[in-house]
Amino acid sequence: MATYHIETYGCTSNRGESREIERALRDGGHYPAESPADADVAILNTCTVVEKTERNMLRRAEELADETADLVVTGCMALAQGEEFREAGIDADVLHWDDVPSHVLNGECPTVTPDTEPVLDGVIGILPIARGCMSNCSYCITKFATGRVDSPPVEENVEKARALVHAGAKEIRVTGQDTGVYGWDTGDRTLPELLDRICGIDGEFRVRLGMANPGGIHGIHEELADVFARNEKLYDFIHAPVQSGSDEVLETMRRQHRVEKFREIVAAFDDRLDHWTLSTDFIVGFPTETEADHERSMALLREVRPEKINVTRFSKRPGTDAAEMKGLGGTIKKERSKSMSELKMSVVAEAYESMIGETFEVLVVEQGTGDSVKCRDPAYRQVIVQGASDRGIAVGEFLDVEITGHNTVYAFGEPV
Repeated sequence: MATYHIETYGCTSNRGESREIERALRDGGHYPAESPADADVAILNTCTVVEKTERNMLRRAEELADETADLVVTGCMALAQGEEFREAGIDADVLHWDDVPSHVLNGECPTVTPDTEPVLDGVIGILPIARGCMSNCSYCITKFATGRVDSPPVEENVEKARALVHAGAKEIRVTGQDTGVYGWDTGDRTLPELLDRICGIDGEFRVRLGMANPGGIHGIHEELADVFARNEKLYDFIHAPVQSGSDEVLETMRRQHRVEKFREIVAAFDDRLDHWTLSTDFIVGFPTETEADHERSMALLREVRPEKINVTRFSKRPGTDAAEMKGLGGTIKKERSKSMSELKMSVVAEAYESMIGETFEVLVVEQGTGDSVKCRDPAYRQVIVQGASDRGIAVGEFLDVEITGHNTVYAFGEPV
């Protein structure tokens, strides 16, 4: 028996991979340590989405190598840029996600047994439904790590979801590099069927669909919106990253959609759902982005008014085609990021302001700061409830709250 310490960075998919690694280690008789210094092995599950993240991963790997006897590095940076750790002189084994359990357990337990309970994050269960994507975006380095989409059968994912519910999950996060292309590799577009089947599992829980590129869900967007409309267990939330409001920029990004397709997706959900959350992403300062292109992005943001918006400055990633393009100056990118971020805060604040006075059933998903708890309403908007212990409010509980205020990106609620 040995002790392990896992640190995970990046997206929910990475967290799901870490849970599978941890499940295998526990199945092999290992148990978690309180800190890296107390662990026989430290596992760093990396992200490399932008240059700043890459630098942070190298720094953290160096720190962990000094703190623990054995360091394993996995995840997207390990797979796409594994040589960076060696060139930095970091003493670590750089491995694929699937190879980590076998390496740590000396080949004794490479996979988990079917009856092993999943590892939860509190009451949150992560369900990676597939690996990889079907895109070839000119700026993306993650595709080098994950490859083309590989989709397990619907039944297999439904059984994994059922195991999460039986283990106590109250929130299931359906995730992948691009959930919208689930099933494409087998010739089927089976995401709507999968979500219907998961929601049909007995139990009181909620399901959140993870990131789905507009190019992946366009064509099934009306069927998908129907699935949301008829399933109360599904959070009325969709993350569809548009990245730009300019078709010319989307073309040089090699995105699989254009602005009008994104609008059609939004319209389908608007037609079927009253209270729902649109989450989207914008990259500002892409090398070919003109001032007019930036204004088109700003106009699209004002038009569709997403409730959650990620704004990222373009960052060159090694090995991508966009890294070879002549970039914009840092000042231009900073100014465009500032203007869009200011607009973002105004749009998001308006969404939360509109909730004040309304009552929603929320799910308590985790502890907050002090004696508060973090909750999610039916549209996956975050609601903070104070004084949880005095009121006997526990994580995993459903309760009705009236929205009394907001702090721009989350609301405050009082139990009814």
